[in-house]
Amino acid sequence: MDINRYSPRYGVNYRHMTKLADFSAEEIFEFLYAARAMKDKFIAHEDTKIFRDVTLALLFGDTSLRTRSALEIGIHQLGGNCIDLPYNERDMRAGENIKDIVTVLARYGVGALVTRGIRQSELDDYVSVSPVPIINSTNDDFDPIQTICDLFTIWERKKVLEGLKIAYIGKGSHVAASLIMGAVKCGMEVAVATPNEFRIKREHVLRAEQYGTITLTDDPYYAAKGADIIYTDSYRYHTKPGAEEMHIMQPYKVNNSIMSAASTDAIFMHPLPASRGVEVAPDVIDGKFSVVMEQAENKLHAIKGILALLID
Repeated sequence: MDINRYSPRYGVNYRHMTKLADFSAEEIFEFLYAARAMKDKFIAHEDTKIFRDVTLALLFGDTSLRTRSALEIGIHQLGGNCIDLPYNERDMRAGENIKDIVTVLARYGVGALVTRGIRQSELDDYVSVSPVPIINSTNDDFDPIQTICDLFTIWERKKVLEGLKIAYIGKGSHVAASLIMGAVKCGMEVAVATPNEFRIKREHVLRAEQYGTITLTDDPYYAAKGADIIYTDSYRYHTKPGAEEMHIMQPYKVNNSIMSAASTDAIFMHPLPASRGVEVAPDVIDGKFSVVMEQAENKLHAIKGILALLID
């Protein structure tokens, strides 16, 4: 489906966002159109205070910089406010009840609960009992907010989504799992190049393949051939890889040689934080191909669009 022929209604049926598999292509388009509307208003300095006395609660079991900043700034620009909740797995193991948590938060007037670093199985439990939207800002399986941001950035740059080829090169990750799902649902051709030791989880690939074809390879040049978008992700975030892992990943560093295999007008994408010289060459991420700063900026607008559609 061509996103440019779609007429948004600025609404979605499902009120939680923990993984993109829960949304149709049309609903993903709704988020993208909402992000565009928010960015247009931001640029024009128009008022976007659509919420009154709405509180966004953050339950983060992991550190965050850009996502946390975008959430806090975004909800403020929408007219709401943000609180940071303490999260400790020891408390959960000691008997904190998920239903009690979300029910009490709803009674306090919280409009949505945004989580980070919480297992998908646990998030599914949250969703099953929560009267307010549960939004997964990232965990070990998925990163749906990032993918909405990425698709919006691609649409903004390329003016289309359907028919484009995106090549993910590097270590299979939660970012990659969400990216391939979002891309195939939007009619994009997807190629993934990872070493055999660090593939995307097979169950995530199989689910995405229900919506489109995904080429899997261990050859980054094969994946990059003719691609409109080259995408990679850090594999040093929070953990320091050993010498063997560094050796395995070395051929997957995105450099100008890999970029030359892509289309002449290809763009380079990375969700940040980036380790220059590790998963990407400095002259690529800081060069003419890169739209990384646009990605980072668009996270604010994507988050505002998501919150606007999910919160009553």
